[in-house]
Amino acid sequence: MNIDINQIMQILPHRYPFLLVDRVIEHEVDKKIVCIKNVTINEPFFQGHFPGHPVMPGVLMVEAMAQAGGLLVGLSKSWEFGDKICYFVSVDNCKFRKPVFPGDQLRIEMEVVVCKRGIWSFVGKVYAEDKLVAEADLKATFLDRP
Repeated sequence: MNIDINQIMQILPHRYPFLLVDRVIEHEVDKKIVCIKNVTINEPFFQGHFPGHPVMPGVLMVEAMAQAGGLLVGLSKSWEFGDKICYFVSVDNCKFRKPVFPGDQLRIEMEVVVCKRGIWSFVGKVYAEDKLVAEADLKATFLDRP
């Protein structure tokens, strides 16, 4: 499976500079998704984080996990861009293991734990060069767009 950026933008409302998923390489309906994010020196956040020593902000790795979770549900439920919007409910057990630098390729893995009363629970992991760089438990809900 290979879902490109154009298909991703049909599901997610995010756009540059806040779209943090470049490609979907694996997807199991209602279960799992694996996405890729190519981190380049051209990312706008590197201008200030940190000059002379660019490091990807951890909170953006959490956002990349959230976007991957949104894609997982969107692909599983066949929602189109305009139908639903994802809202964070919580982020727990978040840990940053290693810094991420320009040139790294992130592999974002999200697995569904449960969906109960419209709240989706996920376990997310982010890898760079097969090393775990971030992980978190995320919960989200999907509501009709206003």
